Amino acid sequence: MSIKSTILGFPRMGSDRQLKKLVEGFWSGKVTEQELAEGSKQLRADHWALQASYGLSEVPVGDFSYYDHVLDAAFAAGIIPERYQQVDNAGTQAYFAMGRGLQNKSIGIDVPSLEMKKWFDTNYHYMVPEVADNQVFSLHSTKVVDEFKEAKALGYAARPVVLGPVSLLALSKTAKGSSTKPLDHLARLLPVYVELFGQLAAAGAEWVQVDEPVLSLDLDVAVYQPAFAQAYAEFAQVSGLKYLLTSYFGRLGDNLSWAATLPVHGIHLDLVRGAADLDSALEVIPADKVISAGLINGRNIWKANLDKQLATLATITSARQSAAPVWVSSSCSLLHSPHSLKPEVGHLDEETLGWLSFAEEKVEEITILAAAIADRDSVAEQLQRNAANVLSRQQSERITRPAVQQRLAALDESSYTRQAAFSVRQAVQRDTLKLPLFPTTTIGSFPQTAEVRKARAQFRKGALSQEEYLQFLDVETRKCIEWQDEAGLDVLVHGEFERTDMVEFFGEHLEGFVFTKRGW
Repeated sequence: MSIKSTILGFPRMGSDRQLKKLVEGFWSGKVTEQELAEGSKQLRADHWALQASYGLSEVPVGDFSYYDHVLDAAFAAGIIPERYQQVDNAGTQAYFAMGRGLQNKSIGIDVPSLEMKKWFDTNYHYMVPEVADNQVFSLHSTKVVDEFKEAKALGYAARPVVLGPVSLLALSKTAKGSSTKPLDHLARLLPVYVELFGQLAAAGAEWVQVDEPVLSLDLDVAVYQPAFAQAYAEFAQVSGLKYLLTSYFGRLGDNLSWAATLPVHGIHLDLVRGAADLDSALEVIPADKVISAGLINGRNIWKANLDKQLATLATITSARQSAAPVWVSSSCSLLHSPHSLKPEVGHLDEETLGWLSFAEEKVEEITILAAAIADRDSVAEQLQRNAANVLSRQQSERITRPAVQQRLAALDESSYTRQAAFSVRQAVQRDTLKLPLFPTTTIGSFPQTAEVRKARAQFRKGALSQEEYLQFLDVETRKCIEWQDEAGLDVLVHGEFERTDMVEFFGEHLEGFVFTKRGW
């Protein structure tokens, strides 16, 4: 049986936050639009090269975004509210205005951004498209086609990634002053997708990954089943293109039975959060459809238990011996994982490093699984090392401490009861602190001045000794307290100049936490 190894998407930011620097440079006027485009093109090439270096059969393209992939999909389909169309002839500046707003008095533009909303149950947020009653759809951007051609020119086997039309509209909202629901416009949106898919087919694409993550939700079948049937029946008319219907972040559940009948050529299963779907999927997904097995968690930082996932993969391949190929993939896009563990070598301890797996390492895990199902001996060493690391984390007292477990077990009802009533505690507090009825305070930290940031940078580079740095902080803290005292504040704070970040500072002083150098 043929086994393909791939992923659903890769982090955009870059190993050294190259994208962040490019985009913020563009916003500030220090980077031109051409420089932004060229720098981003190089970043994409670097990411494809990295994925290919681990032996992935196919790399995803179109998963890159300056700002947000939902915004990209809306922008490409011409879903650009009128207030943004005056900006830059609805070009790159308009795109960013939709993402972050734009205020420029010199040209008379003052527009807020689109609404932002959580991307399902992740910490990622997407820009919510607005669909008006009179919405006109058009192929406004060929970004995914252009990026496919880039990858093809570099010699990579590439698979374009597109947010599907049903999910795009389901994640949109009705524009202010309109009354129709976004999904009411599906029939008028579909020709844009057909045009886009036609261009991808003409460019030489074999497969398109169509992301429909709403399939992981509890859908109204009477509404969504006909919508999906209509959309994918139209897509089937595009000659020479195969579609991987992709959902993630949970089970397909009740949606699986009818999704399996859609005229697509493959179905992706999130077998991390939707593992309970597997038995049903093996029964209802036709033999002529590819099963893409999402076995590596795309949204955590831990090494996978490869032996466990290999057993699941073996179950799939044994059940599909005479069927279409099986793909090994990430459960979702690796967008939600940090870029690479390599910068952490020498920073984190060896034990912790052995437990972790960021995006680059997850790519390797996928290729190990694909190799192991064909010839386990070829990756025996990697599997053995993985098993040792997984066991180490399970047994480590850094993770589970018997003494803490014993203390928790010893808790009883009295452990949750205050020894004194609130009124008693309040009287003691008032007598001790002797504060006025309405005390004044700044509550928390003071601004991190340029001098403080400079001293911290010098300390990190070794230009200031620890003693010199602590003396500096002591002087700054004294100045801060004296100023508050002179101002007449009742409750003083020390300014928190020693803290780079509240969470990081406390975490670094607690057992059970580690902090990366480049965990983005």
